[in-house]
Amino acid sequence: MKLNKSTMKAARAAVMLAAAAAGVLGGSGAALAQAKEQFIPLLVYRTGPYAPNGTPWANGKQDYLKLINARDGGINGVKITFEECETGYATDKGVECYERLKGKGASLFDPQATGITFALTDKVPNDKIPLVTLGYGLSASQDGNVFKWNFPMMGSYWTAADMLIQHLAKKEGGFDKLKGRKIALVYHDSPFGKEPIPLLEERQKMHGFELVKIPVTAPGVEQKSAWLQVRQQRPDYVLLWGWGVMNSTALKEAQATGYPREKMYGVWWAGAEPDVKDVGEGAKGYNALALNGSGQQAKVMQDILKHVHEKGQGSGPKDEVGSVLYTRGMIISMLSVEAIRRAQERFGKGKVMTGEQVRWGLENLSIDQKRLDALGLGNLIRPISTSCQDHMGSTWARVHTWDGSKWNFTSDWLQADEQIIKPMVKAAADKYASDKKVTRRTPSDCQS
Repeated sequence: MKLNKSTMKAARAAVMLAAAAAGVLGGSGAALAQAKEQFIPLLVYRTGPYAPNGTPWANGKQDYLKLINARDGGINGVKITFEECETGYATDKGVECYERLKGKGASLFDPQATGITFALTDKVPNDKIPLVTLGYGLSASQDGNVFKWNFPMMGSYWTAADMLIQHLAKKEGGFDKLKGRKIALVYHDSPFGKEPIPLLEERQKMHGFELVKIPVTAPGVEQKSAWLQVRQQRPDYVLLWGWGVMNSTALKEAQATGYPREKMYGVWWAGAEPDVKDVGEGAKGYNALALNGSGQQAKVMQDILKHVHEKGQGSGPKDEVGSVLYTRGMIISMLSVEAIRRAQERFGKGKVMTGEQVRWGLENLSIDQKRLDALGLGNLIRPISTSCQDHMGSTWARVHTWDGSKWNFTSDWLQADEQIIKPMVKAAADKYASDKKVTRRTPSDCQS
């Protein structure tokens, strides 16, 4: 059969179209494949004075995402992609990373720093991308009616400070026994370190203890003047609100000053292996809050070792898996994945979720013990359930104590007193709304 010129052109065009389609279907980085990929940007700091703490946190986040891809084939068939951006814990670099990555279809951001969170809180409502700030960030953002896009999951600095005061009161034999006691707050002189002060001042009014505030200039490698004040003031307890190199430096200074480590209590960002391992026996007796359990026994850790590390895909050393901050990073990614999974239940299984849809998922999480067990987390954390009003979902933590070589839990689960926290959250959220001209969300907005 003879083909005329127009028929031959049409045939060639059809072949080219077919080839192009085959390329799209076969090429992993091509358009159609990308349409089935959920992008999660990862702000990290693997360099600078905060790297010893930031690195395991980042590795835990990344390894869990790799696990979901390797073991489960993604979230209902949607593969997860991610890209790291180094912030060095600097707010300006964090904002730069956010601006660079937000246009790639970002599902959510974990800023991994309170200062960066403060800077992004005003940006995300316009960009419609949620912020997950597990155990850090702006304490008032628990109020989802004002902070629609912020999710300080599992705790804030107000809940942390409240739990520590409760624990000290129990040690003393009751809140009335705190009267006349002296409690020093040795804190990182930044938004992070200043956040617990309003709650501690509230508890001070209630119970009559003296609060001594001792700021430490970032990054915290020089603390001699701070610990000279501790020596002069001789507080009954020291609350350590540090991060990175500040924590191990504080413990070394306490040792040099002769301040008993057993009278020191850190926030949950001052209670991980990098904070104590270089101090070793010198940190023995030091206490800190723990948002999560640790160790490699949990099924999720065994799965990460099997499906990620044994295949040479681990983000860091194998023995780091299950450490305190690695586990916290893993939990952040778990909550992110569960929020995307929850969003898919409403907006379409097997579909890529937008930032706005993921925000709905974060606001409608209900992870009970049965689900935690199914995810392989067991008793690493307590169940968590969020709502339009409550973007935190859980306020539990325990105290663990360093015995010179490892952490051991030395308290039952503690929970912040909502009768104190809620009025403070509402007042601070109302002030923020007034200052920023933000209108509280309506019931119908909570339904959408």
